[in-house]
Amino acid sequence: MEASQRIPLAERMRPTTLSNVVGQDHLVGPKGALTAALASKKLPSLLFWGPPGVGKTTLSFLLAQAIEAPFTALSAISSGVKEVRDVLQTAERKSLFSQGNGHVLFIDEIHRFSKTQQDALLGAVEKGIVTLIGATTENPSFEVIPALLSRCQLYVLKALTLDDLHRMGEFAMSHDAYLQSFAVKISEWDVLTHYSGGDGRKMLNQLEWVVEQAGASRLSEVTNAFAEESLSLFVQKYDKGGDQHYDMASALIKSIRGSDPDAALYWAARMLSGGEPPEFIARRLLISASEDVGNANPNALILANTCFESVAKIGMPEARIILGQTIVYLACSPKSNASYLAMDAAIQTAEKSGPLPVPLHLRNAPTQTMKNLDFGKGYRYPHDFPGNFIEQNYFPEALENFVFYHPGNNDREQSWLKTLQNEWPHKNR
Repeated sequence: MEASQRIPLAERMRPTTLSNVVGQDHLVGPKGALTAALASKKLPSLLFWGPPGVGKTTLSFLLAQAIEAPFTALSAISSGVKEVRDVLQTAERKSLFSQGNGHVLFIDEIHRFSKTQQDALLGAVEKGIVTLIGATTENPSFEVIPALLSRCQLYVLKALTLDDLHRMGEFAMSHDAYLQSFAVKISEWDVLTHYSGGDGRKMLNQLEWVVEQAGASRLSEVTNAFAEESLSLFVQKYDKGGDQHYDMASALIKSIRGSDPDAALYWAARMLSGGEPPEFIARRLLISASEDVGNANPNALILANTCFESVAKIGMPEARIILGQTIVYLACSPKSNASYLAMDAAIQTAEKSGPLPVPLHLRNAPTQTMKNLDFGKGYRYPHDFPGNFIEQNYFPEALENFVFYHPGNNDREQSWLKTLQNEWPHKNR
């Protein structure tokens, strides 16, 4: 095998133009969010948030290419403040003698940068010395400092669809000389596309493995059955920076959601054995406590928060004990996602209904002028009434009697339901 053939298929098939990019039409398609910027050869600083293998790195390079700007890529895993400052100083020197587009600095896994490292980027981004493109698989609201977040436009990259993955696979089979050397045809794609979980890099690497196995078996055709058998041998160690990191985190949370403490403990053990930072697991447990247990057992959120703080203080190996206690507690707790659904419904309504005014009786009236304008007039203080309750409208007039919260089917929330039905008889729960 030639050296070029030892390069992974995903790297050999990396797109060289934006027109070759599969998926992400909402960003670079005909009506994409970045299409107009590309046409004007101007690009704002960006944050790309999305799962592994959807093209964050490739897209960043091609965007810089499209606006004819110099491009530097750094990885937050291997680069520190010194490397960042070296790039910024070079970009600043060049900008003094160039009238072209600014330097595009791509930082992969930007969420791994510390606050100090992220702070080092602020001045250069604000002055336009560099156009920053940060890529992250973690929620930037939690992992990117607010000052940097406010200076970048955030875009979510979507997991690739089954059709996208199929198209990538067909392209590789028809354009890659190494794959073609096996004279193998893929007659069924279902297993290859489904097993990749929306990750294009994973699908291409699996495709290469399956084709090689078919060639070694002197087969001319790959079926779903053969692909499944081959991929069962495609065993990888847990990689805390790779695909299984996300698959196992998902399995852990779904096991908790499904009230199976044993499976949840197993996935957590796999992650810890593979070197996963315990803080990552604790953060996921904190989310699950609210999203999946919710008000069926509010103490779950308190325990999960204590777990998160304790794990950060103690570290491994003792942190495993605290994680285990919390995992079992969450898995065995009654479940409710009612408040989670209610919040999403409220956000959706707020976005659709626009900036409706606050009713006068609910407005703050700290000055006499505001009181003269009837701010606060007619408001009834609930603590002045029996049971600390008096029915009055708390919504904008256009949304009166809206219902977002539908209590879950558990003892605690069912008791709340009875109270709400008694106090708000006109609302249909």
